Amino acid sequence: MAEMLHSTIGDWMDKMAREYGDNDALVYHDRGLRLSYRELNEVARRTARALLALGIRKGDHVAVWATNTPEWVYTLHGCAKIGAVLVTVNTNYKIFELEYLLRQSDAKALIFCDGIKTSDYHEILGELLKDLSRVPVLKHIIHMDEPGGKKAVEGILPWSKFIRMSEQTPAERLDAAQAGLDEHEMINMQYTSGTTGFPKGVMLSHHNILNNGYFIGENMKFTEKDRLCICVPFFHCFGLVLAQMACITHASAMVPVEVYSPAQVMETVQAEKCTALHGVPTMFIFILDHPDFAKYDFSSLRTGIMAGSVCPVEVMRRVNEELGQRELVSVFGQTECSPGMTMSHADDSFERRTTTVGTLLPHAEGKVIDPETGKEVPPGVPGEIVTRGYHLMKGYYNMPEATAAAIDGDGWLHTGDIGTCDEEGYYVITGRLKDMIIRGGENIYPKEIEELLYTCPDVQDSQVVGIPSKKFGEEVVAFVIRREGSEITGDGVKEYVKARMSRHKVPSHVFFTGAFPMNAAGKILKYKLREQAEEMVSE
Repeated sequence: MAEMLHSTIGDWMDKMAREYGDNDALVYHDRGLRLSYRELNEVARRTARALLALGIRKGDHVAVWATNTPEWVYTLHGCAKIGAVLVTVNTNYKIFELEYLLRQSDAKALIFCDGIKTSDYHEILGELLKDLSRVPVLKHIIHMDEPGGKKAVEGILPWSKFIRMSEQTPAERLDAAQAGLDEHEMINMQYTSGTTGFPKGVMLSHHNILNNGYFIGENMKFTEKDRLCICVPFFHCFGLVLAQMACITHASAMVPVEVYSPAQVMETVQAEKCTALHGVPTMFIFILDHPDFAKYDFSSLRTGIMAGSVCPVEVMRRVNEELGQRELVSVFGQTECSPGMTMSHADDSFERRTTTVGTLLPHAEGKVIDPETGKEVPPGVPGEIVTRGYHLMKGYYNMPEATAAAIDGDGWLHTGDIGTCDEEGYYVITGRLKDMIIRGGENIYPKEIEELLYTCPDVQDSQVVGIPSKKFGEEVVAFVIRREGSEITGDGVKEYVKARMSRHKVPSHVFFTGAFPMNAAGKILKYKLREQAEEMVSE
């Protein structure tokens, strides 16, 4: 079993700069930006000194609201060197959500970019700052003043001026601040998606995310020769831990794409000879079905992670065969466990890598329990998955009751996910407790029907949910995205399932759509699909 790392993130980056100083650390193909580990560490030190000059101290919270920009990475490592807590902000947030997060997190500083296609961050901040009492702790706002970008309004500090403030802080002062840090102190706060109630700030330490990233990289056999194309968002644990932390713990190159685009990802992988590519299933589907797919060379690809939502076996099979990611793996977990709990291994068989989420990561405990009794169930029997160990969060920020509800008295985090564990320790996820459909007393797992629909040549993607039914308690509803050129009907979908599965699993209703509602991390929001289905069925 791999040994645990005992280091702060700032100290680790110093080590990488000493031992792998000339290796590519951060590469932006479209910007022509290429930093070695030595250079990235120096930029991180400058950012840390600028933060100190601004008045940011150990324990202060710094929010970052931006796409996968270089400044995002600089801020992460600048904060880590002085013990400031990086608070990640969902790029899709609008004014109500942003105000809630800044206030709930007690953010002292906010660093932001111009925005995304659907949101102008300047406009949102302009409205929010009309009444500063709405965010009383916020003292500093910094704009990533990129070439060709918008000019920040008065009172907002441009990044170029902010970084020059580093000259006001002697290097010795930074060294002293870094030396005073402990690996078990909080360094990152990730907000849950908030599908029920308000989002909660998950408090994570250096120890949590550095080790989780390290073990994840180990399972992909990462070395200093690997180059990971990162198109998943930095603000999510997928981009921060499974990508950035996995890279820096192995001196691998981070090759980000600022905003996901199938064409940009394919261009980046080819040009930078990336050996790994992460993504949620939808991201891979868009690449595989892109009209220019055959024009690109993916021969450098070896591994990567498909995660973020349940991974269809058929999609993983296509990624293995058509993208050449023969060592593609999956990770199961949630933000509250840093986020990885289980993971398949690059050396696992094709079947293990496509039909399971692997075994427990080193130093993590896990089991499957009966959600009613709390007792562990036998191998192969479905139940709720629980976990404990080094990877568990320090709790939800300023929410002790929510923390106590998530982690029981014996230290087990209740994930809310249903799954099984076989005799060899391989876990299979069958759904969420709240997603399970009980029709006429029969338990139906949506993933099983979704997996079948992925084998239908007329179906590009599908999601299955349950809605209330007076006759059966619940009934099955399928949302389907047709493959281009297909004219399959709802009855055609039902017949496809009926010919291959038990009658009670056949959808009562089939709705066709062009896209599924999802958050910025690519996780499909099934609760919204349920709401849509109930509304459409009642009409």
